[in-house]
Amino acid sequence: MLGAMRSGATLVSVLLFLGRAAGGDAWLKPADTDTDTEDCFCHLTGVLDDCFCDIESIDDFNSYKIFPKLKKLQERDYFRYYKVNMKRPCPFWLNDGHCSISDCHVEPCSESEIPIGMKAANYNKEVNAEELQDCEEANKLGAVNSSLSNQTKEAFIDWARYDDAQDHFCELDDELSPDAEYVDLLLNPERYTGYRGWSAWRVWNSIYEENCFKPRSVYRPLNPLTPGRGDDDGESFYNWLEGLCLEKRVFYRLISGLHASINLHLCANYLLDDVWGGTKWGPNVEEFRFRFHPAETKGEGPRRLKNLYFLYLIQLRALSKVAIYFERSIVDLYTGNTTEDTITKKQLLEVLNETKLFPMHFDEKSMFAGDKKEAKTLKEEFRLHFKNISRIMDCVGCDKCRVWGKLQTQGLGTALKILFSEREIKNLPEHSPSAGFQLTRQEVVALLNAFNRLSTSIHELQIFKMLLKAKR
Repeated sequence: MLGAMRSGATLVSVLLFLGRAAGGDAWLKPADTDTDTEDCFCHLTGVLDDCFCDIESIDDFNSYKIFPKLKKLQERDYFRYYKVNMKRPCPFWLNDGHCSISDCHVEPCSESEIPIGMKAANYNKEVNAEELQDCEEANKLGAVNSSLSNQTKEAFIDWARYDDAQDHFCELDDELSPDAEYVDLLLNPERYTGYRGWSAWRVWNSIYEENCFKPRSVYRPLNPLTPGRGDDDGESFYNWLEGLCLEKRVFYRLISGLHASINLHLCANYLLDDVWGGTKWGPNVEEFRFRFHPAETKGEGPRRLKNLYFLYLIQLRALSKVAIYFERSIVDLYTGNTTEDTITKKQLLEVLNETKLFPMHFDEKSMFAGDKKEAKTLKEEFRLHFKNISRIMDCVGCDKCRVWGKLQTQGLGTALKILFSEREIKNLPEHSPSAGFQLTRQEVVALLNAFNRLSTSIHELQIFKMLLKAKR
């Protein structure tokens, strides 16, 4: 399966190269005679709202600087295994949703598949001293730091006591729970599973209608999946949205961007043929048009895609901010394989260095910058709303959709935690592994994989531009 994935990625890269070589950058922009492509992408250009970055710069930066490096990084053992509890019940309603094909099932990793250094997540904290010595190598992954000096062993206790709940924007799975299992993300790619209808609508409806700062005076449904939203109220909604404070606009745009990114993955990895003996996956242009074309979305498709770019900028900014944390020599990405870990750390720092060089970052300092008391209250509302959304992910009826939903919301939650912890990150003690700002392995894996999903979405957009142009 991995070989097939790499071959597919190679083919896509060749197509993109040939398209650029044949027509320069023309394929990035709609041709005057290409009505279908123009309708989909003519508004997807220029400067984004609420920031000073333009879409074309993001496309080039992602294509040449970030996307290739992220693809390599996600194949490293540290980032390909994600620990998740699939048995957590939905806290809001009886989970009765099901996907329609067998591919929605997720097969957890067996014990033998997990790198030795990662098995510490299942380690019993009450193990005696002799067992601790025998399991020293396996115990290193409990946090990002890998040193097991006496000082660091004491630090493990500090980490266990350190309560940063006020900084968390997500409901985290308990990695020590017996129900938490590792999933190989490379063997369980995010793609269309047939999960749609009432169950999927209810998840997104709860996210939009109950968690997006919607005042009672606004009756227009925010959920783009809601039937009956007319064209006549579209502009009034966006006028209302622009009238909100920056923080509330940002929140809605983050959720809309996440929704757009997930939909793009489903369109790009669609079940094209399901016959006895095998399946065929690939881009579905008609599904893409259904989800993003202005005629099919009552004019909102391009706005959704712009929100995807906005979300990309937010997570890009977070990675640039947290680079200093990973640059410290005591922070390792431990799996138990020294060679593997050295390569992984090197590749991660290469990605982070690229993020720091991007010239048009989102300025998060403009958020929560008003009256201190009001700003504090608004920030707490922002955090609790997003934390509630992470809990809704346990209500997703499709196993594979739930894994990727939990990972991407946790990745965004970690990015928000980073953006609002700038002072703590800058004040990190140089040689202390436990004091101050911390990221667990679960947060690190979610952060990088979630950004890779956004990078892939923007890459997939370029492919759909070519496919739509080829259909004219």
